[in-house]
Amino acid sequence: MNILMVTNTFTPHVGGVAKSVASFTETYRQLGHRVIVIAPEFENMPENETDVIRVPAIQNFNGSDFSVRLPIPGYVFASLNEFRPDVVHSHHPFLLGDTALLVAASFDVPLVFTHHTMHEQYTHYVPLDSPQLKRFVIQLATGYANLSDRVIAPSRSIAEILQKRGVETAIEVVPTGMDIITLQKGNGSTLRESMNIPREALVIGHTGRLAPEKNLKFLAQAVAEFIDCHPKTHFLVVGEGPSKTEIQEIFNNSGLDSNLHFTGSLKGQDLVNSYHAMNVFAFSSKSETQGMVLVEAMAAGVPVVALDAPGARDVIHHQKNGWLIADDDSAAFISALKQALSITGEHREKLQQALEQTAEDYSMAHSAERSLALYTALSTEHPCPKETEDSLWDSALRIIEKEWKIWENIAQSTEAAFTDDGRDD
Repeated sequence: MNILMVTNTFTPHVGGVAKSVASFTETYRQLGHRVIVIAPEFENMPENETDVIRVPAIQNFNGSDFSVRLPIPGYVFASLNEFRPDVVHSHHPFLLGDTALLVAASFDVPLVFTHHTMHEQYTHYVPLDSPQLKRFVIQLATGYANLSDRVIAPSRSIAEILQKRGVETAIEVVPTGMDIITLQKGNGSTLRESMNIPREALVIGHTGRLAPEKNLKFLAQAVAEFIDCHPKTHFLVVGEGPSKTEIQEIFNNSGLDSNLHFTGSLKGQDLVNSYHAMNVFAFSSKSETQGMVLVEAMAAGVPVVALDAPGARDVIHHQKNGWLIADDDSAAFISALKQALSITGEHREKLQQALEQTAEDYSMAHSAERSLALYTALSTEHPCPKETEDSLWDSALRIIEKEWKIWENIAQSTEAAFTDDGRDD
C-alpha cells in the first residue's frame, strides 16, 4: 500500500505528533508498505532523507519551536504523481492539512485525519489570543474532521469530546503505539551519574516540551514544595522549551536549585535511560490527547502522578498503575507523590504488574495493525479513479470543490468564533 503522511511537525522536532508520525511511518515501512511524508523544513533536520518531502517554512514561529510552512511549491504534486497514494493521512487541520485535503481530492483517494492536539490550548502562540480565537480553532478542526473520510482519536475521552463538538464523520480510537521492548531496557545509573544525582536519591521525573500549555508552573511549584520537605529528593526534567526559565526560577527562589536537573532534549537510548533514572513520573498537562510520555514511563516501570485530564485518564487507573489528581490541587498532588515514592512489598508488585499490562496495551504492533486495517477498509469502499484523459478534468473539479469547502469551513469557523454555541468544552 502507498501511504501519504502529511504533518506540520516531524523530525527533528520533539513532540508527541512528530513522534507519532515517525513511529507509524517506520512501522509501516518495516511491514513492507511505502510511505512518503510531507513536512515543513526544520533546523538541523536529517540530510538525505528517504521518501520525505520538505516544504519551505518559517522557523520558531512567534517564539515557539514550531515551523509554519510557506506556500506549497509545485514539485510536491509532481513528486506525488509518480507515487500515487492509496490513502492520505493528515495529522493537522490547517496549514499542510489543507494540502492533504487537496491531494486526496486530486487522486480521488480517502483522507484519514488524526486529531492529535487540543489546538485551542495553543492559541497563546498567536498574536491577539482571545476566547473568540479559541472558538475559531475548535470549529475549524471540527469542520476539517467532517471533510475527512475517517477521524482517528488517540483516546476514548478525545473521541467523546469531538462528538460533543459536532464531528459527524466516523471516529476510530487508535492510540499511538510504543516500542515497549526498547523502553523496558534502560540504565538509570548511567543517566544519574551524568547528571550528578546520587544513586540512593529519590527522583521525580518529567519528560516533554517545556511550554506554557503543559501547565509546568503548577508542576514545578508542587515538586519544589515536596522536595522542600524531602530534601534528598531530586527533580529530573527532560526536554527543552520556553518554560525552562520559569521552572528554574521557582527552584532558585525556593533555594533548591541543586535538586533540579535539566537534561535538554533526549532521544534513543539516552531517553530510555532517563525514564529508568526516575522513581515516579509527574505530569500536569491538561492539553494532551493521549499522553504518550505516560505510557513510555509505565513501559520503563515508572508509576505516574498526573492531573485528571483527557488523555491521562485513558491511560491511568487511579491507585492501580498511577494516581489521578482532580484540578490543580497542589496538596493532593504532593500527597500522591509521597504515596508513589513510599509504596513497597506486595503493593509494589501489583503496581509493577499493572504498569506492564498498560504498556502491552499500547504496543506499536497493535496500533499499526488497527490503522492499516482502517486504510484497507477505506480503500475498498472508495471507488478507484479512472485513468483516462478526462480524469484530469475530473481531478481539477474535485480540487476546486475541495478548495471551496476549505474556504467554507474557514467562513463558518469565523462566524462561530463570535457565537458561543456551548461546544467550547
